[in-house]
Amino acid sequence: MGHGNDNRQIPTLALEGAAGVGALDFFLVLISDIVIGAGESMRAISRDWLVLACFVLGVACLNGSAQAAREKIIIDTDIGDDVDDAFALALAVKSAEFEIVGVTTTFRDTELRARITDRFLGEVGRAEIPVLAGKPTTGKNPMSQAKYADGGRFVSSSHGDAAEFLLEQIRKSPGEITLIAIGPLMNVGAAIDKDAATFRKLKRVVIMGGSVRKGYGDYGYNESVPPIPEWNILNDVASAQKLLASGVPLFVMPLDSTQLKLDEVKRAFLFTRGTAVTDQLAILYHLWAQETPTLFDPMAVAFALKPELCPMTPLHIRLDEKGFTREEPGTPNAQVCLQSNPEDFFQFYLRRVGEK
Repeated sequence: MGHGNDNRQIPTLALEGAAGVGALDFFLVLISDIVIGAGESMRAISRDWLVLACFVLGVACLNGSAQAAREKIIIDTDIGDDVDDAFALALAVKSAEFEIVGVTTTFRDTELRARITDRFLGEVGRAEIPVLAGKPTTGKNPMSQAKYADGGRFVSSSHGDAAEFLLEQIRKSPGEITLIAIGPLMNVGAAIDKDAATFRKLKRVVIMGGSVRKGYGDYGYNESVPPIPEWNILNDVASAQKLLASGVPLFVMPLDSTQLKLDEVKRAFLFTRGTAVTDQLAILYHLWAQETPTLFDPMAVAFALKPELCPMTPLHIRLDEKGFTREEPGTPNAQVCLQSNPEDFFQFYLRRVGEK
């Protein structure tokens, strides 16, 4: 890269800067060194310097882009029944690590669930996030938080199709989207039926679902409760089986690791923070009208943010026709979190969601 008799060398300070500071800082040091070394004439800035400066600036831009990159996620939820879905959505909107591509609703009155989601997102300043509704299914149990959809200026009268939206986003960003599914898996099954090849281009699927070694009410310190069919799997076994066979990397948060009780002290902390997010959680909690929520679903979101909160065990699992999650010998087909530390989870969750 010689230029005749030009035998100048790269300034020592700039070289040292490459190892000791970030790329942008290195670039500033480099330019300063060039100007100082220019002496009597700006002709001292040779083509070598310009090439090097452009290279360093390019590195700086790439470094900045990498730092700004966020994980694309779609959340599939049955918000409106148990209140833990709202607590999961709260964690997602408070996490800058995520680019929330959309929220889809599943199970029974999906339009009502979408309107609940509309209002929640609007009230917390995230009305730009698309909300889609899955195909409705039959069922007569009233939603505890249905009245929430009646208030607010953010509620839309209709919503696009959840499965079509999911597939469209995968086509736009193949290999980049994490689907976090925290309800029965109707939309997942519908998407697989429509276009299994596109569905396989998800980066991964993280679900709250299943009961591998523990059932409801087994908190680890009381008498053991055997595995039983878990709600999200039980309400659409066929779709859960399709997901397991889809070939997409699957991460499972079963009952074994998600029975996380938000006790009175923790509720008091959250509900007195006075933020847009915690105020909406307080409203939905009181509409739910029970005492102590179990935060099953937020663990799925927390895992996507901080995997060490729910360590994985590779297992071969089978979902039988009754909704049981059967652990069997064979090549692992899922990563399963069999145990979590509630204290670690709540330290993370409360700090993140309660942040002002």
